[in-house]
Amino acid sequence: YPRQRALEMQLGEFNLTEIEAMLGSYTKVLFVRDPFQRLISAFMQGMGSSPSFSSFVQDVLDGGQHNASVTWKPLVSLCRPCLVQYNYVVVFGFLRQELGHLLQRAGLPAGSLLPKFTDTQVRWTYSWLSEQMFSELSLQQKKQLSRFYRWDLSAFPFSSSLLTG
Repeated sequence: YPRQRALEMQLGEFNLTEIEAMLGSYTKVLFVRDPFQRLISAFMQGMGSSPSFSSFVQDVLDGGQHNASVTWKPLVSLCRPCLVQYNYVVVFGFLRQELGHLLQRAGLPAGSLLPKFTDTQVRWTYSWLSEQMFSELSLQQKKQLSRFYRWDLSAFPFSSSLLTG
């Protein structure tokens, strides 16, 4: 594949042979976040016009996966973990620990390059917020969300997600 052409195209526009050739030369890192936390973040940032979290979730569910915004679309459909063999999967909430490991593996001084993370505070805050928002949803909405994100929940280590319960 010509390199100039590659700068103007997205990965999905290449054929499988070209994609394999390109990705084979890179260290591939995927950053993932619990899908329910992604929904909360989208709602808090005003990504929808819904007055309540419950109605926002219903709008997302009614829209389906094909019409979903990239902000809350299932990760599996965005990053293709079954096709792309990622070298590392970094889970939001464990950034300091995992990024430090990545920098070490790359031979870089981990401590001096990492910003200050407050992972413990972030995890506690999101845990509390998630429980509050989750309690606003009907049982049917909870089940529908678990189905909506079933592939993400299977593919990534979101064992503490409220959607797996």
